[in-house]
Amino acid sequence: MPQASQKLKLLYLARILEQETDDSHGLTGPQLIERLDQLGVHEERKTLYDDIAALQSFGYNIQKYQRRPIEYGLATRSFQREELLLMADAVQSSRSITQRKSDSLVRAIAGLGSRYMADDLRKRLHVEGRIKAQNESVYYNLDAIQRAMGAKRKVAFRYFKHNESKRRVLQHGGALYVETPVQLVYMNECYYLVVWNDKHEGFANYRVDRMLDIEVSDEDATHNKRIAEFDIGKYQQRVFDMFTGQPTGVTLLVKAGAMSAVLDRLGSEVTATPAGEGLARVHATVMESPTFFGWLATLGTDVRIEKPDSLKAAYLDYLQGIQEQYQE
Repeated sequence: MPQASQKLKLLYLARILEQETDDSHGLTGPQLIERLDQLGVHEERKTLYDDIAALQSFGYNIQKYQRRPIEYGLATRSFQREELLLMADAVQSSRSITQRKSDSLVRAIAGLGSRYMADDLRKRLHVEGRIKAQNESVYYNLDAIQRAMGAKRKVAFRYFKHNESKRRVLQHGGALYVETPVQLVYMNECYYLVVWNDKHEGFANYRVDRMLDIEVSDEDATHNKRIAEFDIGKYQQRVFDMFTGQPTGVTLLVKAGAMSAVLDRLGSEVTATPAGEGLARVHATVMESPTFFGWLATLGTDVRIEKPDSLKAAYLDYLQGIQEQYQE
């Protein structure tokens, strides 16, 4: 056997076991020798068992299955079948990943298991009815954002939204946004970038998949106390669907049946005190925005704004606007 092949023999054997065996499927000794021979590596029965023992000593959980005939298989690996299926489902369900990219990632995940596991994963390559992102540049955007944060620089980008014809429309007349990146957030199956805006002296959010021409700016990132003390956990509790608005303290009257939904949305750390007759007063800080009002509307009469009056009036205007639209 050539010296190079001899040095690669254990690597070839490990790859064969990784790709073609698992806890339910094995290969016999003669089959393993045949597979190695197809790769141009000569193996004998005695040395095969020595090589398997060497891989076991290295940490490979290779089991000898007492079947007829006896088989050898890699019983455990870094990711088990259920974990690979879970990762594949998460990738396919993500709205921030395009269909082409998610198919590519699922194929890569399949490579982490045996070919039998890969067959199960390939069945999930085309899942109909799932909304997917159309902008594949999200990966490059994330990389640019991370580089900017690492270099303590601002990011420059253009931003678009869709019009009534579903066409992209650049915001601010196509002018570049130049912002200080503060935090990347994955929320509602989308990536968002929380930035500090110098002009308005506040935080803002941008969908990463709606950013175009993103690059690391030559400008140094802004540093101030509010950025240094930024708490993403508290911020997410206040921000609904990553829409910004005016932070507002609110007191809600909540029926017992809706308390779980309120805690899921506002966080279990909010203050809640009994208010009698199966009600509780919940005190929280929220962003006054249509998305907050929309969430509140889904709870119907189970949750009511008690204070402040200004927020009650804004919510009433929101509901009346919807009603008037249907009355027209």
